[in-house]
Formats: sequence, C-alpha cells, structure tokens
Amino acid sequence: MLENPRSPRVRAVAKLSKRSARQETGLFLLEGPQAAREVLAFRPDTLVELFATPSAMEKHQDVRDAARDAGQEVVFTTEAVLDAMADTVTPQGIVAVARQSPTAAKDVFAESPRLIVICEEVRDPGNLGTIIRAADAAGADAVVLTGRTVDPYNPKVVRATTGSLFHLPIVVGADLAETVDRARKTGLRVIAADVGGDDFLAHRAVLAEPTAWLFGNEARGLDDEALARVDLSLRLPIYGAAESLNLATAASVCLYESAFAQRTVD
Repeated sequence: MLENPRSPRVRAVAKLSKRSARQETGLFLLEGPQAAREVLAFRPDTLVELFATPSAMEKHQDVRDAARDAGQEVVFTTEAVLDAMADTVTPQGIVAVARQSPTAAKDVFAESPRLIVICEEVRDPGNLGTIIRAADAAGADAVVLTGRTVDPYNPKVVRATTGSLFHLPIVVGADLAETVDRARKTGLRVIAADVGGDDFLAHRAVLAEPTAWLFGNEARGLDDEALARVDLSLRLPIYGAAESLNLATAASVCLYESAFAQRTVD
C-alpha cells in the first residue's frame, strides 16, 4: 500500500494536473469511479496505473472487477495519498493515469464523417468538456481541436466529458485552415455558430447534409479570417431576455439540430 503522500511516485501523478507534465510524459489524470469505469470499458489499452483506497474498491466492486478482467492491477493507497494525487478536493477514492491517445486528422476524414465538431480557441475547460460530451451524445464522428484550444487532457476537461473523451476520436493541435479544407474535400458543409450569422431557422434544411460545425472563443467568438473560410454562419434565436447563450449550451443545440435533421433524412 502507498502510504507516503510525498513519495516520488505520488508526486509524479500529482504533477499531471499541470500541462507541462502532461506534455512531457504523454499521460493524463483521471479521477473518480465513473472515469475509471469509462476508461476500463472503452480504452483499457491506455490505462497505465489505477490507484484506490480499500474502502473505495469495496464500494465500487464493478470497477475492481473491470480492472481484474482487463488485467490491470489496483494499487491501494491511503486517503492522504489519494488526496495528494488528485486535482479535486473529493476524488472519491479512485485516481488513474492513462496515456493520451489523440487521433490524426487524416484518419477522421478518411472515414467519410457526417457530423464533425471543430473548436477554435475554446478556452474554458468546462465548456470544452461539455461540447465533447454533447458531440458524443449527438452521435458526432469526431471532435477536432485547433492549437489555440484548451488541452483536452486538462483534468477539468476530462471531468466535464464524463467519459465521452473515450467514446469518440479527438484530434488535438489541428490547424484551422487545413481542417476546413479537409472537411470540404470530404463533402462536409462547414457551418460557423456566430452571433452575427444568418437566422438559424431560415437555413435549418441544410443541417440534413454532412456538416462540420465550427465553434469559437467564449468571449470573442470567431475572427474575420475564420468566418471567411466557412460556407455558412448561423445564429441561434434568443426568445427571452437573455443576453446570449453559453457556448457549450449553444453547441449542444446546434449539434442536436444536426443529429435530428440527419436522422430524419435517413
């Protein structure tokens, strides 16, 4: 059992909350039983280490069984060690380390996708995690992140995805211009979500076509250069007194509208 919160092994895990450590090692941090379930169910090949307190393993026996089936050893620790490793105040007795496994853009577009998400300079971890989760729920084929978007392996992003990080391909560090070109060559219509765009309802019919949605920065949106590259810019209507929609909420609406439209055609 690991008992020393200051041991090199514990410190190495704790450092993964920092981007520099994640970049250096190619690893990232997972916390809680749900994250452990998801990685064991969908990407057990990426799991490097699984740490847990004895009481947590007793409470979450399904995680223990999944680890055993995957041939993954559970390293038992004290509560103090788990707290030292975790990024959150309440890690629920389970912490894991996994290998980052981004997908190459060429592989995503080689699969003839019908619904793609492109994030350009999305900076808030909670927003990015929720967009990835919404993309997964809406049946999107992949999420493409440009180089100016927050690291998807940031612990806050990972938590916000609630496991969707392991469910669909994620492209990291893509160039926006190249991504838009690839999308068009694959037969996707590139649509930007933008407050200065055309009325969403007037163009709803086009959502039945293969689509790449482009979402921009929370505060500034998309710059003129980005907007000049897309086929269409659309804005969601505001019927009440709200000043605007949160980025992740708007993205969820756009993605589900596409999912509904594409499935109606099918």
